[in-house]
Amino acid sequence: MSEEIRQRTRSAADVTYEIPAPVANPAVRCIDVHKRLGGVWVLDGVHLELPDDTITVVLGPSGTGKSVLIKHIIGLMFPDSGEIFVRGENVGALPLPQLLALRQRIGMLFQDGALFGSMSLYDNIAFPLRQHTGRSEAEIAQIVRARLADVGLARYADLYPSELSGGMRKRAGFARALAMEPDIVIFDEPDSGLDPVRTALLCELIKKMHATYGGAYMVVTHDIASARRIGEYLAILWRGKIVRAGTAEEMFATEHPFVRQFLSGSARGPLGMD
Repeated sequence: MSEEIRQRTRSAADVTYEIPAPVANPAVRCIDVHKRLGGVWVLDGVHLELPDDTITVVLGPSGTGKSVLIKHIIGLMFPDSGEIFVRGENVGALPLPQLLALRQRIGMLFQDGALFGSMSLYDNIAFPLRQHTGRSEAEIAQIVRARLADVGLARYADLYPSELSGGMRKRAGFARALAMEPDIVIFDEPDSGLDPVRTALLCELIKKMHATYGGAYMVVTHDIASARRIGEYLAILWRGKIVRAGTAEEMFATEHPFVRQFLSGSARGPLGMD
């Protein structure tokens, strides 16, 4: 990307958008990604790079395209224009077998855990291993029990999702996301529906697992407290564009009016009720 493009800014609705500077060794690269849904530009020129071995938090108010961006990264949706590279592979250009193989390298924690209600916790964690690997049941058992121990659920392997609390379902979803030993893990609003204490505990678990297993973590949320707890690199998405991205230290110290208002939760600034 040229210096001219990196420094180019765009303004709309009193918000200045800046194309982020490149990061070293990006795990994911989104280059000028556009996507229209129902006649509306949900992604309107997204430029974003996720640094490897880092917890990146993508922040933004509800309805700004965060979940749609996730679907593009994992190849469930494809851009109308622009490109997305995951580990150097152009997601939109991959044949289906290679796309499926790429998805197996990405762990995904959905808002509600997305557990199968008819399966025990053990079988939920074992599911991707049984579907996508040739491992024996003995090997699968070893992995499942290790992942359940990682998230503090070793005693609950025989319970069903309906018997778990909301926080436990989140942790179970995290265990399943780690089952295939992914080198990228994406969290879609992991703090949704949790009280502040359980949100803090989940954030500590995310930090612990990242310190243990490494890789690129992408946490999509609108919760500023979570961003402060776990974010090493932050990006703010607003109206389908990245407003600004940078290290957590840079972002919380910035004088950019929109970023400063959003990260401080202030009523004063360019972000209104619309």
